[in-house]
Amino acid sequence: QVQLVESGGGLVQPGGSLRLSCAASTSLEDIPIISWYRQAPEKQRELVALISNLGSTEHVGSVKGRFTISRDSAKRIVHLQMNSLKPEDTAVYYCHALLNGGTVWGQGTQVTVSS
Repeated sequence: QVQLVESGGGLVQPGGSLRLSCAASTSLEDIPIISWYRQAPEKQRELVALISNLGSTEHVGSVKGRFTISRDSAKRIVHLQMNSLKPEDTAVYYCHALLNGGTVWGQGTQVTVSS
């Protein structure tokens, strides 16, 4: 069973930066797609960015140009670098793995953008 553990969340002022990490229990090459989602209070969970095991990436909507997804295959970690953070980025951020035959979610990490 693949496991994902997120870290790196916290409280940051508007305009600041955070880097989230998603540590996988298996080789990233065995996971076709790893994604970051977020869920704000009373809102639906939404896709933020994804990266395939071939290295292609996609960033969605308002995070384009501010967030960057990347991976460190040797350490089996996927990062989400978040710059120019805004209050509307406040949410619980989840790591998600799309596997051959199922999906796995991490436990989430809270990001709060506030002055």
